[in-house]
Order: sequence, then structure tokens, then C-alpha cells
Amino acid sequence: MRVIVVNSGSSSIKYEVFTLDDCASVVQGLLERIGTRDARFRRRWLTDSGDWEEIIESQPIADHREGFQFLLDAAVRYPTTRVAPGAFFGFGHRVVHGGEVFHEPVIIDDDVIRRIKELIPLAPLHNPPNVAGIEALRALRPDVPNVAVFDTAFHQSMPPKAFHYALPNELYRLHHVRRYGFHGTSHQYVAQEAASYLGIPGDRLNLITIHLGNGASAAAVQGGRSVDTSMGLTPLEGLIMGTRCGDLDPAVHFYLSRKTGKPFDAIEDILNRESGLKGICGMNDMREIQRCAEEGDAQAGLAIEMFCYRIKKYIGAYTAVLGRVDAIVFTGGIGENAARVRRESCEGLEGLGILLDERRNSEAPRGGVEIHCEDSKVKILVIPTDEEREIARQTIETICRAGGA
Repeated sequence: MRVIVVNSGSSSIKYEVFTLDDCASVVQGLLERIGTRDARFRRRWLTDSGDWEEIIESQPIADHREGFQFLLDAAVRYPTTRVAPGAFFGFGHRVVHGGEVFHEPVIIDDDVIRRIKELIPLAPLHNPPNVAGIEALRALRPDVPNVAVFDTAFHQSMPPKAFHYALPNELYRLHHVRRYGFHGTSHQYVAQEAASYLGIPGDRLNLITIHLGNGASAAAVQGGRSVDTSMGLTPLEGLIMGTRCGDLDPAVHFYLSRKTGKPFDAIEDILNRESGLKGICGMNDMREIQRCAEEGDAQAGLAIEMFCYRIKKYIGAYTAVLGRVDAIVFTGGIGENAARVRRESCEGLEGLGILLDERRNSEAPRGGVEIHCEDSKVKILVIPTDEEREIARQTIETICRAGGA
């Protein structure tokens, strides 16, 4: 049997198929441009020889329900012998915002859908397409359980002193204004992988996990539980990101509105889509930024310095929060591949017991690896994230707990 992990966007469906016994990925797919006459479908599947085969198709897809029907049909047209085409154990859905309602994955029923919809004001761009995917699959395959896995759930263990903002309390009571945090499945996954790699139970480890991609966040993980994280009410707060500014004086919004005459929704768009690395140097791909910096582009060099400086500040802050740090974990596309970013983020932190080995760092291969010096008090690890596999794991566990196996 198999588990399908679904990430449903406004005009796309990304999915991955995992085997039930060992949670191995056997199919990966992406359906884009839903709602157009030239929707594009890409599917990769693992063959018996261990190679990946791929097909790309285009055809009209009107909506998410038609899109999911197309994907289910494709499973029959392009089967992998690793799993039977119709043997579905469950569907695991990535849902961006679970608010304070959802602290863990849940089997989806009508009440769960209602509650996710009530949280749409907190994630207006993400929760609606997440719900569209859930409703489409429930209608097409009512016999298969659906599980919601929330980006925010892992951070629901934060204490009040970490998640509250210093605002009038009625804004929290009436409008739920607080820190929620995101990238929870990634932080949880690499925390578990770090525990396994180090051979130490997770409940005995204190970690600083740093997810660096086009979106970026840090988390303080104490005994396997998130106790603080850099993203807040929205994914805009915290580290500098590809196009998001990260931490910012709140008065900037009002100043810009007065000076430019732009409405707040236009300023919000600037902060989310035109800022961050892109705002500093005109680029948001770290590979391109590093290349330009090496060629002498001053703004590209500044972007890297600012990016790493912000990470370093959070490492210091979370060291204070945790008291004892056993390991720092870098993950995400930048965290796993940009040796310069890892080096500059750890430079000058020797007083905190953080000593990076430059040779290990520059030669770090893919996979879990140590990049610290032998005498470093704090281990520094590079661990590839796999949010889809984590969602698959949680889907299987949730269905089994509910008596579905």
C-alpha cells in the first residue's frame, strides 16, 4: 500500500508517493497551471531497476477536483510495480496554518475542514487551496482517510513568554495575534534526524535548527520540542529571505505609507515579494548571488553579509534561550549547499563553543555530516530536510492511532 503526500497550491498540485513499510519515495509529481487549457503535468516514478522514469504532458484542467482525478488516472496509466495503483493507505495534506486549534496531525472530517476554513484570515493565500485539495480528494476517494499535517503544529509547544507579542492583550484574545512559526515539519524532521545521527534520544538534545531556502527560519528545540522560532504571526518575521525582509521596525510600514503614498497592501507586497536578498542586490537565488559576489559585485557581497549576520544573531539569541546547545543543524537548499553561508554564520562564535572546520565545511557531501572542529563544544551538522517524508510518517502514525491499520 502507499501514502500520498499532497501540497495543494492555488494553481498547482505537488505530490509524492511513499511506500507504507519503509516510507520510501516511489513517485513524484507536479500538476501546474490548473484552470488553464495548457495545464502541465510532470511525473517521475521509480522502476524495478532503481532508475527514475519521467513523462511530461499538457491538457486542459479546469479545477482541483479535475486535477486530482487526472492524477489518480495517471497512477493507472503509469504504474510502478513497487505499489499497486489503487492501494491507497491514506492521503497526507500539508496545511500551512493550524492556528492554536491544531497541535498535531488530525484525521480530516467535516469539523476539521470547518476549523481550517475559520483560520483562513491568518493564511489567506495558503489555507484556501489547501482546503480545495482536501475537499477534492475526499469527494473522489471517500474510502481513503485524509490527514492534515500543519506547518505551525510543531511550534505550538512554545511557552507564552515566547509566543506572545507586547501588544494589548485584547488583540490576542479577539484576533489571535501571536507568534505561530512555520516550517514546522522541516524543523521537526531534522531534529529527529539529528538525534538519530548522534545516537542520542531527542528528549535529551538541545538544538538550534536553521532552515535556509527562499523562505528561512530558525528554531530553538529543547528536548525535542520547539520553544522558540523566528517566524511569527506570518512567515514575514525573522531571518532575511529570498524576497521577504524578515525582522523590521514596525514603524517602517507607516513611514513608507506617508512618504510614498502607497496603501498598506502595496507596502505589504513590497515587504513580501520585493525585499530580502532581492531587495538588497536584485537577486534572490543564493547561487547567483554568490557568483556575483565572487566577481566583485558589492551589493551581492552585502546581501550575503546581511543574510549571515541575521542568522548569527539568532544563533546567539537561541543559545541564551536554551542555556546548553548540543548541536546546530543547517538544512534547506541554502543551508545544505552554501558552504560560505554556513562559515560566515558561525564565524566569531568561538566564545559560545562553536568552532566550524573549514575543510569539512567546504567538502561537505550530501547527507547528514559533521562540519565542526574536533574540539568544538557544539556540534555543527548539515542534514537534508525532507518535509514530504515527514508528512508521510505523520500521516501513517495518525491513521494507525485512529485504528486505520
